[in-house]
Amino acid sequence: MRYVNAVLAVLMVLFAAVQYNDPDALLWMVVYLVPAAFAGLAAVRLARLRSGMPFNLLAAALIAAVVGCYYYWPQTPEFWRRDVWWETETAREGMGMMIATVVLAVAFLTAIHARARRRGSASGDVG
Repeated sequence: MRYVNAVLAVLMVLFAAVQYNDPDALLWMVVYLVPAAFAGLAAVRLARLRSGMPFNLLAAALIAAVVGCYYYWPQTPEFWRRDVWWETETAREGMGMMIATVVLAVAFLTAIHARARRRGSASGDVG
């Protein structure tokens, strides 16, 4: 999962970088950089992410992303088709929020798995 999270972190940084000419660039840079930061932590500092404040912030970010997904969900019919999202800003924004949510969910599941593994080794389980 380290490599998956690393690739997702790099992709989210690239998504943020291409927002420079968007009218609401700052908002979308934050939307993409927050998942990038958590995916990066999951890739290189998983021990730090699996407990305490970083884990709680990750959970809050995931909840916020799910709410954002609901808010930005594209109302355009067949928004997933290239000819639709290429022309429609709201479809791109909705899909961007979906991607950010998935990246946060992967980092969260990675942290949950690390927590469970840590608990198992602390209790003496070998499995």
